[in-house]
This record gives sequence, structure tokens and C-alpha cells, in this order.
Amino acid sequence: MTRNESASDESASTGSSLDESAGPGPTEWPTAGPAVGVGPHPLPWPSDPRYDPDLLAAGDARNVIDRYRYWRREAIIADLDTRRHPLHVAIENFGHDMNIGTVVRTANAFAVAAVHIVGRRRWNRRGAMVTDRYQHIEHHPDVGSLLTFARGAGLTVVAVDNLPGSVPLENTELPRNCLLLFGQESSGLTPEARADALLTVSIAQFGSTRSINAGVAAGIAMHAWIRQHADLSGAVRAL
Repeated sequence: MTRNESASDESASTGSSLDESAGPGPTEWPTAGPAVGVGPHPLPWPSDPRYDPDLLAAGDARNVIDRYRYWRREAIIADLDTRRHPLHVAIENFGHDMNIGTVVRTANAFAVAAVHIVGRRRWNRRGAMVTDRYQHIEHHPDVGSLLTFARGAGLTVVAVDNLPGSVPLENTELPRNCLLLFGQESSGLTPEARADALLTVSIAQFGSTRSINAGVAAGIAMHAWIRQHADLSGAVRAL
């Protein structure tokens, strides 16, 4: 994946406590600025059981596309499950990584089958912008249990890290049934994760920094898979 010399600086600069990883993220968009979402649904209300009566009555300011306005959470998840991709994403969390929320939000945008968190169960949900409510998230206590899952699910493990011996992501064909594995912001992938991956890919860089932010790197790698394997005719074109 990527390495950042001052991962701890991120929590200090945002003023957020690492203990916030146990708490929920925001449930709506920030209230400052123009209104977001839709107000109460005009009468008569639709009879479709996917709709939530409380949202129909009060309005819907959630971070969802228009297709899912007023839908129940369970109905949204069920609909997403019909078109998720055979792509999984895993990120090691042996320290408190502030990037996991961003990884979850991006995985939701690309309809990733599941996000796997390895190590600590607790993570900071703020960056997920509540997309964790609609994204399948699995926990594995260690790398070994993640790799056991991947083998059982028929997933090829591809590590993402700018290590010697890695191959360029930009001209590498990713497996369709794939698990992209990312390390921590500060230290990159653990040796066990690197050893068991089929291959390691790196993202081309041209500037002075040693690394790309881990959340950004995950987004780049997921989109590389999307470009190679997704049916783009099914992409959401507008909010």
C-alpha cells in the first residue's frame, strides 16, 4: 500500500480522539450550508414496502443516491446485494488507522462485496459518512484468519504496497475474484500479508513524497479493478 511518516499527525490535526473509533459516524450531512436531501413525501404515500414511513413523513437527508430516497436501510442493502462486485478489500488495523472510514466509503461507492478489517475491531467511522450502514464489513483477528477466508471464498489476494519487487498497478491485470490487501498508514503491510499474497502491486508516483495516503491508495486500486472488470453501463450517473 503506502507509507506515511507521520500517520499520528492526522488525528492531532483533526482534533479527533482515537477513542472515537467505537462511536458511530454522523447520521446526516452537516447542517451548515445549503439543504441536502428531500423533505416529507407528498401524499398519497407510495405503498411499496421498501419505503420507510418515518422517512416519508419527516424527509430524508441521508447520504444516499436519489434511487434510495425514503427507502428502509434493509431494503437498500438488499438491492445493493443484487449487484455487488466480486471484489473484496482488506485493511490491517493493528494500530488505530484513521483511513478505514475513507476505505469503507469508497468501497460502498464501487459496490465492493465486503470490507475486511484485520486486527483491532474498533475503527474511526467518521470518514465513512454512514456508508458503513450499507456496506458489508467483516472482522478478522489476524492475517492468518483473513487468508483462510480468502482461500475458502476462492479469492486471489493482491497486496498493494510500494515495496521493492512490486509490479506497477497501472499495467497489471487484476484477478476478477480478488481481495485487495492494504497495510497500515504508518508501516505498510505486515510481512505475513506480503508473503501470502499472489503478487504485490504499487502505484506510480512522480513527486517527492514517499507515499500516498492509505485511503487514497485504496481508492486508486479499487478503481483500477472497476476499469478492468465492472459493467460501466450500470454505473450511477447522477446523485
